[in-house]
Parts: sequence; C-alpha cells; structure tokens
Amino acid sequence: MKAKFLAFLTKHYRRYHDLVFYALALVIILVSAFVAVHITQQKNALERENAQTRDIPQQEFTVGEKPIYVALQEAGLSNQEVAQIVAKLSTVVDTRKLQKHDEYSLAVENGQFVMLLLTQGFKRYFVANVEGALVAGVSDLEIKTRIKTAAGEVKGSLFNSMLAQGLQVPLILDFTDAFSWTIDFNTDTRNGDRYAALWEENYTSTGEVTSQDLLAAYYTGAENKTTTYAFYFEDDFYDETGKVSKKMFLKSPISFRNYRISSRFSYGRLHPILKIRRPHLGIDYAAPVGTPVQAVADGTVRFAGRKGGFGNFVEVRHANNYTTMYGHLKNFGKGVKVGAKVKQGQTVGYIGSTGLSTGPHLDFRVKEGNKFVDFLKMKNRSSAVRDIPAGKKKEFEELKVLYLKELEAAVQQPASSEDTL
Repeated sequence: MKAKFLAFLTKHYRRYHDLVFYALALVIILVSAFVAVHITQQKNALERENAQTRDIPQQEFTVGEKPIYVALQEAGLSNQEVAQIVAKLSTVVDTRKLQKHDEYSLAVENGQFVMLLLTQGFKRYFVANVEGALVAGVSDLEIKTRIKTAAGEVKGSLFNSMLAQGLQVPLILDFTDAFSWTIDFNTDTRNGDRYAALWEENYTSTGEVTSQDLLAAYYTGAENKTTTYAFYFEDDFYDETGKVSKKMFLKSPISFRNYRISSRFSYGRLHPILKIRRPHLGIDYAAPVGTPVQAVADGTVRFAGRKGGFGNFVEVRHANNYTTMYGHLKNFGKGVKVGAKVKQGQTVGYIGSTGLSTGPHLDFRVKEGNKFVDFLKMKNRSSAVRDIPAGKKKEFEELKVLYLKELEAAVQQPASSEDTL
C-alpha cells in the first residue's frame, strides 16, 4: 500500500506541486490584499478624524471694524466666492441691517472657505462649506433662568450702593421705577437707608445676562423707619396691602440716575444769570445733556416749542385741572406736539441748556388751576389708583409670602445670591 502511494506521488508530483504552489500564492495574495485594505481604511478613518478635530485658524471681527465682504476678500477669496457667501448669508439674516457691534468669525484654510459665523443679539447665523456646497443656517443661544436677590445699606447714594452689590444699571432703574410713585430717590434717600431686591435673570451658557425682571423689593428709611414694598403681580407693582403702586403723579420727572435738585420752589430766588431776586415757581433738576424727561402723569400736550427764557418748552394738561411744564430741553420726545396724548412715564423731551440757563438742567413746574404749586409738597400726588381685584387677592397674598421670604433671606445674607432654574 505504501509502495503504491509513493508510486502515485512520483508519477503525479509535478502536477500537484504546481497546484499547491498556485494555491499558496493565491492565499498570500488574498491575505496581503485584506491587510492592505484594512490599513487603508484605518488611515482614511484617521485622516477623517484629524480633519474633524484639527484646529482651523479663525479670525474674529466686528462689522464696524471690518465689513464681512472685506474680510472675505482679504482672506484670499475671489470676488465670485465672496458674492456667493454673502448671498448665502442673506438667506438667513438681513445683511443690510447689520450693526457695527455685531461680531463674526471667519475660517479659511489653504485658500478654501470653511465657515462664517455671525452673532447678532442672541442668535447665531452661519454659512459653511460642506463638501464643496454652501450651507446656511441659524441657531438660538441657549438661555437659562435663575432667581437672584440682593440687600444692602445706602452709603453715599443708592445708585452707587447698589452697583457695589453687583446690581446692573437697568435693574437699578427698574427698582427705582417701582417706587417712583412713592419715593423720590433724588431727594428722599439718606445714609443708612436699607433696601432689598428679588429678580429673575436670563443668561446664556457663557454667563452673559440677557434680561433682568424685578419681582419684589422694599426700601426702609433710616430716619422714619418706614418700609415701602413693591410686589410685581400681573403687569403692575403693588404694595403690601394690595394697592397698586401707580399714583396720579410720578415722584419725579426724571427717572433716578443719581442726579440732584439744584434749585427748589421759591418766591425769592436769586436768578443765576439776571442777578436779581425773583420767584422761581418750579424745581430745577440738574442732569447731563440728553437725559430723558418723562411726563409725570397722563395728559395732552398744549404747547411744544420755543418759549423765551425757557428755551425748548413742553406744557401738558392733566386731569383734575393740573398742568405740568418742562423747560430748557435740548429737544422733544417722539410724537410730542400740540394735541398729542402722552402717557405717564413717556419721554416728552431731553435735558438741555436752551434759553436762559447756566448749565444743563430741567426747569419743572406744576399748576393747579391758575396757581403754581410746589411739586415736592403736593399731597394729591400720593393717591392710589386701584386695588387688586377681589378674585385675585388670595393669589397675590400667596405670592407675597414667597417674595417676603426671599427678601428676608437676602437681608440675612447681604451678598447677592442666586438659584438656578
């Protein structure tokens, strides 16, 4: 048997030798090809990953610093490419209405456009090169909300004391506006007065504050120990008894910005220019040029124009036979003309120094009938307009309890605190 097997191999050796050789060669080729393909796939995957994660240089500008089309041209793109990119951006944002402070970033690599990212307000607009085609889109910045509180004591001025506590200017103005019918922060503040505020704050993931809405506040005078509250409820501020904070007259024609009264109501003031003693039947509010002047009550404009020593002058007629006057204005508020209706708090003009004036200020006067009256001593300006409706009182009381708890907690921990929602 063994001899027959050896004889068979000897007879057919060459034939099977070739078959085995070819079979082995084919196996080697197949294995080599598999290995080569695997290596190539890994290399391509690595290159794609590197392409996705590589740091592409970006340039950042503002529209005022450098218009977008100029930045694209300076990056080496052709006029045709620039036109295509700007046209694509225009499909998601009106490029004719871009503001100087709007920011954008540009990425171009090896002469090829990669991406343009424009931030306007709290939206981001982009144009990107995706496999040779331009794609445009828009996304909103993520907005988060938190509740914040602050409390402190007046030292020097309410405005600076609040700034020291970290409150921003718009929120400080909202605080003073909430009390503008009951407290004149130009004249009534004293060192040692105490305050507390509770507000809702919206902010981006980068920490940029988008808005602040006052929810509750109180102010306590150091001398009279009287505490005045303001609780926000259904578009108005109410005191602790549920009476709306709005009165017939505001406490001041200028929203509080740390300005001062330079001259009071008097029957014998020495005129600073004429150098003679004559009645000054109004109040002078010294403030920078351009400061908004607001109507202290709803009314109708009876005069708006130039009037002798008063310079630019506005006169408004109100209910109950009252008239208010605003002099030395730089210019007038939008829509302020004879016969126009104005709302309480509406801007009727801006602080100036027109007419007989030694510096920028507002000459503010009030008449009851035909008699000038001292606005700072008027009693009628403190009458409340309305109460919370009976059906809403329970809801208001429940909300007030929560607000008071937060305000008291702020007093116990004067530094600004927050809760993120």
